[in-house]
Amino acid sequence: MSVPLAAIIGGAAGAVALVGIIMFLIWLYLYHNQSVSRNSDTGSSDQSVQAGRNVGIELPVREVRPFAIEELSQATKNFSDKNLIGEGKFGEVYKGLLQDGMLVAIKKRPGAPSREFIDEVHFLSSIHHRNLVTLLGYCQENNLQFLIYEYIPNGSVSIHLYGTGQVSRQKLEFKHRLSIALGAAKGLAHLHSLSPRVVHKDFKTANVLVDENFIAKVADAGVHNFLGRSDVAGPSSQVTADEIFLAPEVKEFRRFSDKSDVYSFGVFLLELVSGREASDSSSSDPSKNLVELVQNCQDFSNMSSIIDARLGNSFTTEGMEDFIRLIVRCLDHSSERRPSMSYVVMELDRTLEKERSLTTVMGEGTPTVTLGSQLFRATK
Repeated sequence: MSVPLAAIIGGAAGAVALVGIIMFLIWLYLYHNQSVSRNSDTGSSDQSVQAGRNVGIELPVREVRPFAIEELSQATKNFSDKNLIGEGKFGEVYKGLLQDGMLVAIKKRPGAPSREFIDEVHFLSSIHHRNLVTLLGYCQENNLQFLIYEYIPNGSVSIHLYGTGQVSRQKLEFKHRLSIALGAAKGLAHLHSLSPRVVHKDFKTANVLVDENFIAKVADAGVHNFLGRSDVAGPSSQVTADEIFLAPEVKEFRRFSDKSDVYSFGVFLLELVSGREASDSSSSDPSKNLVELVQNCQDFSNMSSIIDARLGNSFTTEGMEDFIRLIVRCLDHSSERRPSMSYVVMELDRTLEKERSLTTVMGEGTPTVTLGSQLFRATK
């Protein structure tokens, strides 16, 4: 073979190899971008992260971090009663200020250290959505377990609807309540869209928080998994505030599912529109709670008694009927007949948009942007 011919063949082979390397680098870049897109701000779809919850493999730390108990003690002034802001099923909840200036909510309970606790924390902290309260970290020391969350300044919707004591009940127009409902629905729908699917199992009005920008955030997603076989009351004539949110199949068979979350969401909607706890007895029939009244109602015109008087004329008849119709569907005794949370999101979005357009046309005037902190002004 002549030297020129060999040089030509060698050059061609080198060019082919170079093209191959370039194509491989392009494929690698596209693959990386596709992986990143799955982990957007709407939540992680990384299968390696989510599979770790079941197989117990070591998960990437990423945003979650372990805290030292000394740091948490300093943040809460040694867990002072002045920093105690509530108590839930996981335990006491403290407001804390970290050294970097970040406000956090710290849940504390007695508990021996366990690998399962850490695995569950890593899994739940990988879930991100603007309508979910973010789990930031954990601590296991001195036979205590801690969960550290972002702090939501305006508190729970339940406090603003029917809070007592130092917090006065608040006036929220119908559109504002629809906006809260839509945000909470999006948070639940996102949990149900994950693979593996996450069922909240303890959704209630007290677990829907509102931040300073009037954005609803669902709290305690997955916390039920830390509790093991926690007590779930069976059928009873004495219905408590928490039990009222449990679907019939949960009370009888402990059968949690995305549809049991939908039932709980229906109770939440009922409290939003009534402005009071669904377990409150009706003055006309003390033996029935609000849920039973809705489930047994055959005529929407008879539902006016449950509508919060503080709503005044801030809603249209059509919008209210759509809202109540959705409540009835969510509270169906049959889990199969209840809608999915994705459908609930679609209906609430449609109702809110229609309500905004109709009330504006009817003379509400030019809408103004108002911070959530201003919306939560106590009625006089």
